[in-house]
Amino acid sequence: MEPAEQVASRDEDLIRRIGTGDDGAFRELFSRYASVAHALAFRLVRQAQLAEEIVQEAFLAVWRHTERYDRSRGSVRSWLMGTVHHRAVDAVRREQAQRRRSEDAILLQAGAAEDPIDDVLAAIDLPAERRAVREALADLPDEQRDVIERMYFGGESQSRIAELTGLPLGTVKSRTLLAMRRLRDRLGATGP
Repeated sequence: MEPAEQVASRDEDLIRRIGTGDDGAFRELFSRYASVAHALAFRLVRQAQLAEEIVQEAFLAVWRHTERYDRSRGSVRSWLMGTVHHRAVDAVRREQAQRRRSEDAILLQAGAAEDPIDDVLAAIDLPAERRAVREALADLPDEQRDVIERMYFGGESQSRIAELTGLPLGTVKSRTLLAMRRLRDRLGATGP
């Protein structure tokens, strides 16, 4: 066997043993990939403590769900790094959303002293818009509607939806894209 094949075989054996509760195998996998996983997470989130948390969460997911490893989709290393990458991207998105909410709250407080007539005028057509959105959602195929509802009403990321439903991430992404196109066509493009 070539060294890469030996490493892959050893990693798969570690995953099998971890699945039986072998904490020695878990420690070996951790010592083998923790530094690389941390470097990847840090490159994405740019915060050492957050990167450490992401690595811990990823390895905890490995410990709890070794059955999610699929040899046909790649090596143990690539599966583990993919897990770290997805968690890091989710963390960045959460941070960006929190920053936007904070900025919106500051703007809302600053605008509280302004004339409320603008809010009233903006809300006049809200019931009609809501009805149109509900109708457009109802017209989507069930599998597309489910993904959109989980994302926009349930607050789930695409990777989390794939995890919850057992669908490949690519399927979740394509259903999202198709649904958004249908909604845009149905509701009409907004903007200039």
